[in-house]
Amino acid sequence: MEINKLVDLNSLRTAPLLSEIKEKKLLEELETNIFNADWITIGIMAPCDAKAIEALQSISKKYSSIQFSNLDSLHADGSVFLKCNQKTGNVFIRSENGLGEGILITCQYDKDAEESNTFGPLPLDFFHD
Repeated sequence: MEINKLVDLNSLRTAPLLSEIKEKKLLEELETNIFNADWITIGIMAPCDAKAIEALQSISKKYSSIQFSNLDSLHADGSVFLKCNQKTGNVFIRSENGLGEGILITCQYDKDAEESNTFGPLPLDFFHD
């Protein structure tokens, strides 16, 4: 399957391998959505808690407005799903088998008229510089 836009990721269960050119193109499209959103929620499917936390930290490093604390207290065994909310600062992690791998970003809006949109799964290293 050819990935040219964020919407092309929607049917995938796990993040695809992307070329640097495609990552850059998708990042530009994603940033337009992130910067127009009032806040975001992030879901990270990873093979272990350390990889999920590392992916979250890469997002916080790239965007100073997306910060989370108390990440050292997070722990779950085996494959995990990490979920966090930029608006509340809440971060949760749980063990969950059978998931794919990748980052899901949901753009949220204060106005009910705006519908939230989820983008991904993006590769776990998508936000690394």
